[in-house]
Amino acid sequence: MTLTELKNFLDEKADQYNNVEFIADDPVQIPHSFSIRQDIEISAFFAATIAWGNRKSIIKNAKSIVSIMENSPYDFVMNYSSRDLDLGAKALHRTFNTDDFVFFIKNLRRVYCEYSSMEDLFLLDPEEQNFYHALERFRSYFVNNEVHRSVKHISSTYKNSAAKRLMMFLRWMVRRDSRGVDFGLWDRISPAYLSIPLDVHTGNIARKLKLVTRKQNDWKTVEELDKKIRKMNPKDPALYDYALFGLGVSEGF
Repeated sequence: MTLTELKNFLDEKADQYNNVEFIADDPVQIPHSFSIRQDIEISAFFAATIAWGNRKSIIKNAKSIVSIMENSPYDFVMNYSSRDLDLGAKALHRTFNTDDFVFFIKNLRRVYCEYSSMEDLFLLDPEEQNFYHALERFRSYFVNNEVHRSVKHISSTYKNSAAKRLMMFLRWMVRRDSRGVDFGLWDRISPAYLSIPLDVHTGNIARKLKLVTRKQNDWKTVEELDKKIRKMNPKDPALYDYALFGLGVSEGF
C-alpha cells in the first residue's frame, strides 16, 4: 500500500474501534467510573500499571484495587492510615502485590501534596518532541530514589523500554475528541507528541503493515513508528492505537 492507502485503511479501522463500545472490554472503563479529576487520574494510573496479560483479569483486578481504595481513590490517597494499608502480603495482579500498592499510595500522596494534578509531572520541555525524557523525569520523581521492588513497575525509557503502560495512561489523559473513550483531561500537553503504546499486538501489526522494521518492542521502535504515523496524522498520531490494537486483538490480522 502507498502511504495514502495505508492512512485511509488505518483511519477506517481507528474510526471502527474508537467509540464507547470499546470501553466495555478495556481497562479504560476503570477511570470512566469517576468524574473528579484526581479520581480519574489515580484509578487510570493503577489500571494502566497492571495492564499486562488477560484483559478480563486486568479489569477484574483493577476493580479490586479501586475497591480497596473504598471507591474514592483521591480521598483514600490523601487520608490513608497505616491501618488502611495493612493489607497482608498477597498478589493484586500477577507480580503487582500489596507492597507495590502501598508504595504507590504513599508516593501518590506525595504527588498530590505538591501538585493538583499528575499532569505537572509529564509536561514536556519546549524542545522535546516525544515523552522520552518526560517519562524518565516522572519515574525519577515518583520513585524518589527509593530502592524498592515496586520500581520495576515504572518503566524506564532510558533503559530503552517502550513504556507501553505509561504511554497508554498518557493516551487516556491527553487525547481529546468527541468519541468518549479517551478523557482529554490534560490540556497543557499536545496530543501531537503522543506515541502508540507499543506491545506485542501493536508491534506485530505495525510490522505486517511495514510501519516498522525493528524486531524488538522497545523505545527505538516507538520512535520508528512515530515517524510514520506522524506523517499520516501529525496532530493526533496516537489515534492509530485503536487501529493497530483492533486489527491485532479483535480481527487477528
